[in-house]
Amino acid sequence: MTVLNITNLTKRFGKFKALDGIDLKLQPGEIFGFIGPNGAGKSTTLQIILGVLTPSSGNIEIFGKDALTEVVTIHEHLAFVPGDVNLWPNLTGGEVIDFFLSLHKHANYAKKERLIEQFDLDISKKCGTYSKGNRQKVALIAALSIDAELYIFDEPTSGLDPLMEDVFQSCIKEIKANNGTVLLSSHILSEVEKLCDRVAIIRKGKIIENGTLAELRHLTRMNFIVETSHNLHDLPNIAGVHNIQQSGSRYSFDVDSNKLTPLIQYLSQFTLTYLESKPPTLEDLFRRHYGDTIEEGE
Repeated sequence: MTVLNITNLTKRFGKFKALDGIDLKLQPGEIFGFIGPNGAGKSTTLQIILGVLTPSSGNIEIFGKDALTEVVTIHEHLAFVPGDVNLWPNLTGGEVIDFFLSLHKHANYAKKERLIEQFDLDISKKCGTYSKGNRQKVALIAALSIDAELYIFDEPTSGLDPLMEDVFQSCIKEIKANNGTVLLSSHILSEVEKLCDRVAIIRKGKIIENGTLAELRHLTRMNFIVETSHNLHDLPNIAGVHNIQQSGSRYSFDVDSNKLTPLIQYLSQFTLTYLESKPPTLEDLFRRHYGDTIEEGE
């Protein structure tokens, strides 16, 4: 049975069309990445899935049930983490976690204790003293302590340091190993690449790419920054190298992920004083593949 089935989902706010005919399907045991620039429609879609917003048109089924009319039954089998976590400032982190778990039929308190240790959270402190990262940890621990069939995460690692991002990713892999299903909304492509079986890219309320990571590999290029006293005059002739910019001894450029070997072979001829490589942001990808700039607020 399909875990989530969205058909021709549309949402209007007055004259503004936030979602324009979205179709998505999630299968059991699948980690699905839902990605796009901020304001593209990710959170609106998730709020409709959760029953917070009503769609203008379209259908959503979760576990084969109508998401609009059987919200309570559906929520017994899912867990959710928002991107912007607001907590009661006078309650401790532990009190908030226990309160959230008391509301769910499938709370796993043994798992909760393990997650508190893994995320290194001091649950004795009041939430009003927490940083954004610690507030995010509270929400993650509460959600991951539920034995759910579907987990929905909206920018879940916002505010987390790299070590805690690794903990979150290991938790997602554990969910998959137990045949759980995850819908992960993010604008961090590298995070999605590490975790997801399939991805959908949304822009201006429309799905513009949908498929496995292998199918979307054409969207990924690495960004390189190199410093050397040598003149890299043959760099434009290296296969897969794009968008070269030079400032003195510093070169910045992009390279197709499947063309790294020729580039490394070329650079190995020279003495480099600095080398940095990083994956592209989604904003970079959209500019590169769709030919215009990301609009303000998108």
